[in-house]
Amino acid sequence: MKKLNEILLVFIFMLTAVLTAAVGLKAYDIYDTNRQLAREQEELELAQVMARNMEAYNRVSQMRAEILERAEDKEELERFINRIQSDELTVSENGTVSSNSTVSGNGSVSMNGTVTGNGTVSMNGTVTGNGTVSMNGTVSGNGMVFPNGILNGNGTVSDNDPESAYGTVSGNGTVSGNIDVFGNVIPNIGRNVSGNEEINYYDGTMTDSSIFDEWRYIYKQEEMSLDARRLLRTSLEETLEVNQADRERIAENKTDFSGVKIACLGDSITAAANLEGEEGYQQYAYPARLKELLGAEEVYNLGIGGSSIGRYWSDAYVDRYQEIPEDTDIIIVMGGTNDAFCASEKEFGNLEERAYRTFCGDLNELMKGIKETYPNAAVFFATPLPNVLQDYLMKERDYLLPQQKFVDVIKILAKEYGYKVIDLYNSNILDSHDANVVADYIPDGVHGNQEGYQIMAEHFASELVQYYEGKETAGTETVSENSVDSDA
Repeated sequence: MKKLNEILLVFIFMLTAVLTAAVGLKAYDIYDTNRQLAREQEELELAQVMARNMEAYNRVSQMRAEILERAEDKEELERFINRIQSDELTVSENGTVSSNSTVSGNGSVSMNGTVTGNGTVSMNGTVTGNGTVSMNGTVSGNGMVFPNGILNGNGTVSDNDPESAYGTVSGNGTVSGNIDVFGNVIPNIGRNVSGNEEINYYDGTMTDSSIFDEWRYIYKQEEMSLDARRLLRTSLEETLEVNQADRERIAENKTDFSGVKIACLGDSITAAANLEGEEGYQQYAYPARLKELLGAEEVYNLGIGGSSIGRYWSDAYVDRYQEIPEDTDIIIVMGGTNDAFCASEKEFGNLEERAYRTFCGDLNELMKGIKETYPNAAVFFATPLPNVLQDYLMKERDYLLPQQKFVDVIKILAKEYGYKVIDLYNSNILDSHDANVVADYIPDGVHGNQEGYQIMAEHFASELVQYYEGKETAGTETVSENSVDSDA
């Protein structure tokens, strides 16, 4: 009897084990099935994102062609760029708009000869390039009001966002509550505000020759935003001035880069798109020009057209940074343009989660990977140049985000990892919102010609020279054992 009980117990134990295993296998089968379904759903969603991004990429190519068609006619090009930046309601290229009781809620009112005798002009996105705006009862609540020749005889000019570069602002009852009336944010800076009954935030006048120096004295140049720089001068003016300073700094360079190897990780801008039809076009790419300017031992061009920082598009930087040679002394990463062309809020992600296959997550992984893989290299992250095609594409695709969001994340994470930022976006150089810049340097609105890439190379060279001169002055190591020494 005892033996029978033992046999029964063994049988019960074995049956229990078999049932437990069966339940476990069933649970695992359910788990594996759910995991497979989740993977298939993720792959489906990724395929949909990729298809959407391919369509956007093709549209960008069409837009580039539209810009190129107009690049030789600056007046037509300027009108086209103004239309891109305007909202659906646009009043443009009119000789005279007069005697209206109310003109309001317009996205853009631009290039008008005279706008006079209106009761109220308000709530407009942009009011630009007008010869004379006068005798209006109220001009208020406008997003941007700038490069107008004369504003006079108006009852009230108030609560406008930026107003700048007026020849004369005179004879107005009240000029108040403006966020930025050229020179009101900073006391004692302005062109000519006279005959006004009441003026807020303004005290005095200043000559044209000193206005820019005074502005930069109060606000350090490197801390100024793109919008602030645009209030000072056009992108063409800024580009020419900065380029002159860059050339002077390069000419005075005393740092030896002859033993230095530089790697440039980037997209089509690094790869010298626009020039593929020219024989030996890669010699005009900014990395090749950088090598000549600095006399570096080697500069590797790791630019691939159409590539993005994140994994939601093609040839992601985060998946190919390991291609940088191990003995590289300086790494320059320039990207974000294609990310902004395709990433929605979901693909953009956030800095709290830093999730896989998001801009925030993949950029964080890229920066971390570079630091761990190339601990002795000096690393520079360049923000993307502002381009008008982003505005154009955003008008058609409301899921897209402004370039500024991508720029902000690049700067935040670079600071976290201790990387130097070359902030092209806020520099106001080579900005294709300026028709003159497009005509002279950025013929398709986003990629340079030979001269455009040369300016870019000179700016990077100048930034490197300045950085290593500062390191030498501080008495610290410049790069690695191969690297730069100073003759000074």
